[in-house]
Amino acid sequence: MTSKPNAKPERPWFSSGPTAKRPGWSSQAISHELLGRGIRAPEVVARFAHGLKLTRELLQVPEDWVMVYVPGSDTGAVEAAMWSMLGERPVQVLAFENFGKVWATDAKTHLNLDPEIISAAWGQFPDVSRIDPNKDLVFPWNGTTSGVKAPGADWLSSDREGIVICDATSAAFAMPLPFDKVDVVTFSFQKALGGEAGLGVAALSPRAVARLDRYAPPRPIPKVLRLRDDKGFDRLLATGSMLNTFSVWTLEDWIDGVEWGLAIGGLDALIARTDANAAALDHWVARTPWIEYLAETSDIRSTTSVCLKVVDPRVQAMNDEARRDFVTHMKVLVEAEGAAFDIEGHRNAPAGLRIWCGCTVDVADIEALTPWLDWAFEMAIVEYSAD
Repeated sequence: MTSKPNAKPERPWFSSGPTAKRPGWSSQAISHELLGRGIRAPEVVARFAHGLKLTRELLQVPEDWVMVYVPGSDTGAVEAAMWSMLGERPVQVLAFENFGKVWATDAKTHLNLDPEIISAAWGQFPDVSRIDPNKDLVFPWNGTTSGVKAPGADWLSSDREGIVICDATSAAFAMPLPFDKVDVVTFSFQKALGGEAGLGVAALSPRAVARLDRYAPPRPIPKVLRLRDDKGFDRLLATGSMLNTFSVWTLEDWIDGVEWGLAIGGLDALIARTDANAAALDHWVARTPWIEYLAETSDIRSTTSVCLKVVDPRVQAMNDEARRDFVTHMKVLVEAEGAAFDIEGHRNAPAGLRIWCGCTVDVADIEALTPWLDWAFEMAIVEYSAD
């Protein structure tokens, strides 16, 4: 029996959203100067514009792209793009995890389109040989709920007629993104940089802006998803103006995270931190017989939202409900010790663990976490065997 570990992660936060705050974060570091000011005050609008400027610099968004804030986190950003842009031409959707399936349902049921849904089982990436560059495409770059990411960008066409909407919420600031192969990149504050929830960002290529200028969708669009005005793309949004009342605190907290990212070396440093965390967890997975990745091959394995399945024969012999109970019990054990929080998989994914390895997590905390996972597994096995 594995004994209870002595050391605990200094920051035991491994949630896949909102993710861990940056190392050294303190509420006292957040600017309080504009709290309580009107959202349309010139100083507040300028601060929101400053946030977009810093975000562009850190994420290395091309200069000819525009960026807008959208309410509702990444979900709101993807929905805004879909509702405001889709319908001009046929649509394809990659559905290999929960949110890809949501976008497929939205396109079919709510937008009344007839999308071609290219799906894959949990742990797999779809057959992208079916992608048609003459059609619009919606897909998640990294499946937060499956731990599966896109295997590079070679399958995306640079010479395309359709627009490509990329849900990049758990990939942005953690993986290279092919801005030359996509037209809309969305993400939220609450993922890779540990921001507060509620705000999303959509980065729009010149082709995406041209679509908004040219095409008026034949549907009513809720105000909070409206990227167009009567003339086309609402260019006021690209200046930091807001679709509705946003949280100034959330924006200031975001700026704090972006400034941290720039100060430690920019995007390359954030990706390197993410890769190091994923590698530390991989060392444990490689030597641990009872655990394995949900992603079936290494080329599609996420480095941020790492999803794991318990492959011990005793757990595999359980039905799905019992496996979920087993994983929940492991979670409860480590949380009771203050060793790790929020490590369970998404509710719609196969039963398993999910460990966030993004840049705001420290390698030392990943290394301190894994003995606790071994301990919790053995404790749970003993208790379930006794039953």
